[in-house]
Amino acid sequence: MRHAKAHRKFSRTPAHRKAMFRNMVTELFRREKIETTVHKAKDLRSVAERLITTGKVDNVHRRRKAYGFIQDKTIVHKLFAEIGPRFKERPGGYTRITRTRTRVGDAAEMAVIQFVDEAFKAGKSKKKVKKKSATKSAAAKTKVKAKEASEVVEVKEEKVASEKTEEAKS
Repeated sequence: MRHAKAHRKFSRTPAHRKAMFRNMVTELFRREKIETTVHKAKDLRSVAERLITTGKVDNVHRRRKAYGFIQDKTIVHKLFAEIGPRFKERPGGYTRITRTRTRVGDAAEMAVIQFVDEAFKAGKSKKKVKKKSATKSAAAKTKVKAKEASEVVEVKEEKVASEKTEEAKS
């Protein structure tokens, strides 16, 4: 059983695996979209999102942490100048994995990992807003019905009062 074993080994030594993810995250930051196997994309996502979170705040300590993993100076600059500020308001979930095809040679499932482009809207989700608006419209309908009912009662009271005055006159 694989209890408490979070990551895959990919039949590589730890040094080879680290080098592979360094290269993959560097290319992801350079091109903002790469195609790889589904399992590599899933493991790459955690590495990339951790670095993007580091890139949100630009200071010496965080730059040095980034240089410890990414060894290309231009990519580190891009991380802190473009990628980090782009996701400043987003609390995570910076990448998207989309399955694309099956590779011909070994029938491996392929996927594209890319940055999420939609702007993050802080606050309530669309579903809650719809439910809330539906509730508001139901409440508004209830108020309208109550208002109409009170108007009907007022009209009936006026009719009764006018009939009584007519009877009193005659």
